[in-house]
Amino acid sequence: MSDGIGTLREGPLHAAIKDLLARPGDRAEVRVERFQIDLVRADGELVEVQTGGFAPLGRKLDALLDEHRMRVVFPIPALRRIVRVDEQGEVVSVRRSARKGTPLDLFDRLVSWPTLLAHPHLTIELLLCDEDHVRGPEAGRSRSGRRSRDPGERRLNAVLDRVSLTTPGDALALVAPDAVATPFTTRQLGERVGVPRVLATRIIYCLRALDLVVQDGREERAPLYRLAG
Repeated sequence: MSDGIGTLREGPLHAAIKDLLARPGDRAEVRVERFQIDLVRADGELVEVQTGGFAPLGRKLDALLDEHRMRVVFPIPALRRIVRVDEQGEVVSVRRSARKGTPLDLFDRLVSWPTLLAHPHLTIELLLCDEDHVRGPEAGRSRSGRRSRDPGERRLNAVLDRVSLTTPGDALALVAPDAVATPFTTRQLGERVGVPRVLATRIIYCLRALDLVVQDGREERAPLYRLAG
């Protein structure tokens, strides 16, 4: 199915998801105009698997969205094990990570181009995954005295759930209805949906960019927000 172009740069998670998504008639690693596309569906839809930040996709979306239907697939580690291996690749320890990703993690990446979700040709598909994060041996300290850290690699065990977003309203639906039913500050939104304040800030930024939330006065010194309309 693949012509082999670009596959050497793939991590295991990216490659596994691309294989999972592939359907009969799809083509992998295809040039469309001047861009490399992960999958081109038989019906013409362009599929991009994005395991990192969304910013690098901006130029590609700006160039292609008006003429092509596009799907950005974003895997979120809903369940994750940290697997440590030695120099020979043998497993030396396994532990379950306390961090559990949720669909709200999308907003951490969507800040790069939130308004594009309003484009009629764009779909964002969230994959809630069971993953292993495999890391090598603990690294020593560098000359500066800082301990270098193995970034590791993500490996897919299973896809637990899938969520598709095609409209701004779908982004709002990711946030608990009670959390935005009454006016809220950034801190209050974070407490209501159970996310750190930095992510709550990004949620509000995206919802404001999509004209779903507006600022409405202040509570003490903090901006107060409410649903638009």
